[in-house]
Amino acid sequence: MVAGSACLATAPSAGATQNPPGKGGIGGGSGKETGPSGRVDDDTISSAVGGIVYDRSKNGSGGSVGAVRPATNWTPPACWYAPKYTPAQLQAEMEPIWEAGSTGGQWDSEQRNRYVNGEPYKDFNKDKTGKGYFWDSYVDESYPPGWDKCEKPPFWVDQGDPPPADIENAVTPEILAQLAYAEIRVPGTEVTLAPEGTTKVNLPTWAWLDGADFKPVSVTASVPAIGIQATTTAEPVSLKIEPGTADAETYPASGECQIVNGRIGEPFAKGKSDETPPCGVRYLRSSGDDSYKLQATVTWKIHWTGTGVNGDQPLPDGEFGADQDVIVQEIQAVNR
Repeated sequence: MVAGSACLATAPSAGATQNPPGKGGIGGGSGKETGPSGRVDDDTISSAVGGIVYDRSKNGSGGSVGAVRPATNWTPPACWYAPKYTPAQLQAEMEPIWEAGSTGGQWDSEQRNRYVNGEPYKDFNKDKTGKGYFWDSYVDESYPPGWDKCEKPPFWVDQGDPPPADIENAVTPEILAQLAYAEIRVPGTEVTLAPEGTTKVNLPTWAWLDGADFKPVSVTASVPAIGIQATTTAEPVSLKIEPGTADAETYPASGECQIVNGRIGEPFAKGKSDETPPCGVRYLRSSGDDSYKLQATVTWKIHWTGTGVNGDQPLPDGEFGADQDVIVQEIQAVNR
C-alpha cells in the first residue's frame, strides 16, 4: 500500500457464500465477488461509493515501513457491514443469481420473499430510493481469521439512521477507526549503533534511531455515502532493546528507552566514551564465530477521533520491530 493513495474496500456479492481466492464462489467463480459495477440510471450512487475510502497521505512511507502489531490479543475487524446497494443495484445483483438457479430453489424462494414479496422488503424497497441503502458485508482481502463471520444478508438502513444495534461490526466511526488501524504503516526500526556492527565485551554500545523518521502518522477512513469518518493516529513512545543473549545488560536496565523531545536514544559523539548511554547495551560475552540478534521494537501509542466524537479515544498500543546482527569480540590484551 502506497502512502498518499485512497482506495475503496470491496465485498463479496449479496447473498453469496464468502470464499477466499481459489475456493470458488456462486457458479464456480473465483470467490472474490465485488458486486455490480458502474451506475444504474435511476440510482444516485455507484455501488463502490458505499465502500470505505482510506486517505493514507499522512501515513508512514519508504521501503522499510511496516504494519504495527497490536500489543494485546485485540485485532481489527476481519469483516464488517457498510452501505453497498441502492434498491435498483440490489435488484441488478440478485435477479441474475435467481435466474441462473445455481443456488437452489429454496434459497432463491427465501430471497425473493425477503426482497420482493414484503418479508420484510417490497420490490427491493424502491419506494425508498434516495432515502437509504442496503448494507452488505465487506471483508479484509488478506483473509485473516474471522473474515467469513459476517453472514447476514443485505439489510436496509434509512439515511441518517444508525445501523441496527444487534449487528456486530456494522460500520460506525469507531469501526472505521479500527479498520484504519490496520492501514497504519510505521518506519523500520534498525537502530544505529556505536560502535557499529562489531563491538567489544564490556564496552557500552550506544543505540539510537533517527528522530526525523519517528513522527506521528495517521490514516483517515470514511464512508462518503453516509458522511462518517475517523482518523487513527500512531505516535512513537518508546524503544525496547533486546540484546539477543542473556549475557548482556541494557541501558536503562529495563531495556525500555523512552522518547524524549522527539528523539529515541542519543547519538554517540566524541568525548562521551566514559559516559553511560541513555539507550544501549553492554555485552558480557563474545559472540564467537557468530553474532547476536539484537531486536529493536518501537511501541506506538494509538488513538482516534471521528464523526460525533469529542477528544481522542484510545486503541491498543502497536509494536513494530526488527532484528539486526551484532558481532561481539573479546578485547585482546598483551602481557609483558
